[in-house]
Amino acid sequence: MEMTVYLHQLVFGAYPYVCLVVFLIGSLVRFDREQYTWKSDSSQLLRARELRWGSNLFHIGVLFIFFGHLLGLLTPHWAYAWLIEAGSKQLLAMVSGGIAGVLGIVGLTILIHRRVADPRIWSNTRNWDIAILVLFWIQLALGLTTIAFSAQHLDGSMMERLARWAQLIVTFRPGAAELMIDAPWVFKVHIFLGLTIFLVFPFTRLVHIWSGFAAVGYLFRPYQLVRTRRKLA
Repeated sequence: MEMTVYLHQLVFGAYPYVCLVVFLIGSLVRFDREQYTWKSDSSQLLRARELRWGSNLFHIGVLFIFFGHLLGLLTPHWAYAWLIEAGSKQLLAMVSGGIAGVLGIVGLTILIHRRVADPRIWSNTRNWDIAILVLFWIQLALGLTTIAFSAQHLDGSMMERLARWAQLIVTFRPGAAELMIDAPWVFKVHIFLGLTIFLVFPFTRLVHIWSGFAAVGYLFRPYQLVRTRRKLA
């Protein structure tokens, strides 16, 4: 029992902070030292139709899931209790997240097939490129698997426990790891793998996501003044 508590303290108490520190500092260091590698290494000229379908489905699904998790886990219960019950919120998350998860995993399967089936694309594929795709595929599959476990307790209790864990972590409060001791294994593995994605983020092509968020600022940039030099009469 002591070993179990220790492992949970390590994985669900300390590991999240290790991943977030590496995620933030690693991204900053890579941007500062290796800006030439700060890109998605697009291969859109090859199998463009397959890329378009796979990329669009994957990004739609993953972005919906990411922001859904961010909003769902970090929003305190009191902030939405007046609008929707915990059980209804969980059911909504199961349905919408399930649809997004299917879209994401179908798109990702297309992208993996495209990358391994075309010799020209495969020859320019790094180890981390295929590793991160497989990591995302497993994570999406685990996420879909959690729906079956969530369906066994539609009162929203499990969702509230996971949200409580996430809120304790981001607010640097103790007691987070203890909440995960009795959680089903699939939720534990899902969380661990999700944290691991943040850990490896700075070492992969995922860093281009930062530029995607930064591009929003481009829409609100000030006008550029251009003055021409005219010859004096």
